[in-house]
Amino acid sequence: MTSVRAEPFDDVASGEAPVHGFIHHAKAKGDFVVLTHGAGGNCNGPLLVALADTFAVAGLTTLRCDLPFRQRRPTGPPSPSDAKHDQDGLRRAVTLMREKFTGHAFLGGSSYGGRQASMLVAAEPSLVEGLLLLSYPLHPPGRPTQLRTEHLSSLRTPTLLVSGTRDAFGSIAELEAAIKLIPAPAKLVAIEGAGHGLLQKSNRSELPGRVVQEFQSFFDLH
Repeated sequence: MTSVRAEPFDDVASGEAPVHGFIHHAKAKGDFVVLTHGAGGNCNGPLLVALADTFAVAGLTTLRCDLPFRQRRPTGPPSPSDAKHDQDGLRRAVTLMREKFTGHAFLGGSSYGGRQASMLVAAEPSLVEGLLLLSYPLHPPGRPTQLRTEHLSSLRTPTLLVSGTRDAFGSIAELEAAIKLIPAPAKLVAIEGAGHGLLQKSNRSELPGRVVQEFQSFFDLH
């Protein structure tokens, strides 16, 4: 995989959610993707770095950013009260990128980050042209009745989901049932043998390329 130089990106404005991350520039200043992490990670996770590189090589400038909760504390999970602030941070990240790039805007995240992205876009459907949800946490492990689906029926933005067949936060069958609630075009890509983290030793060389290829095909970006 070709590596793309990542530039630090920081914006702290009075009264606005802070944005911290790294931009991987594509050659053309057109379409862009904002990607964020899960509850236990940060924007330097191997999956986000690999995807950002691959997206940039494919022509989509990518910002991988830390959610506000992670900017406040380097370790530990978010609390329920963090959700609104984290969504504010994602909205701010997209807004700042729209000021720099004129193409289609996409927002995505892994696990918790993807859930916050989907909740934000369900409430604000014009924010981006598409969503990428990596390992969407459909329910807590071992608690399949505690579904996180309340907002899906309000999600009117095309959505691509990528999940492993061994993900304890939601089986492929459970996710296939859940995405039927989404009134917009939606597709689930199953990664055979992968767990919640998606990226593993056996698929490290091929997974980023497959995700980006599925993304370009689903959103008709070829």
